[in-house]
Amino acid sequence: MPSSTYQLFAQAMAGRKQVICTYDGYPREVCPVILGHSKGREAALVYQFAGGSRSGLPKGGQWKCFSLSKASGVRLRDGPWRAGSSHRRPQSCVEIVDLDVNPDSPYDPLRRFGKA
Repeated sequence: MPSSTYQLFAQAMAGRKQVICTYDGYPREVCPVILGHSKGREAALVYQFAGGSRSGLPKGGQWKCFSLSKASGVRLRDGPWRAGSSHRRPQSCVEIVDLDVNPDSPYDPLRRFGKA
């Protein structure tokens, strides 16, 4: 059974909602793009557009790989959907893709959502 965090990330993807959370001790503002599992753990490829991180955050945002067990205080909010400039580069964050917002996903997800 998926965790409550996983379910919230899936809900955010379906409704094109932003996710606000704490991850690795830093506040993050992200849009999840791919959701699934890696090495038996729930994982998400997200586009972080605000907040902090250990390595800093470039202006405009950056792709990040989240292990969902490290996310806390997860909540959704309305706001512009952000997914970077491209979703075409191969990703290695999520091994088993359950959900992908990209309607042309090359990862054979269990579910797809409309255009990002």
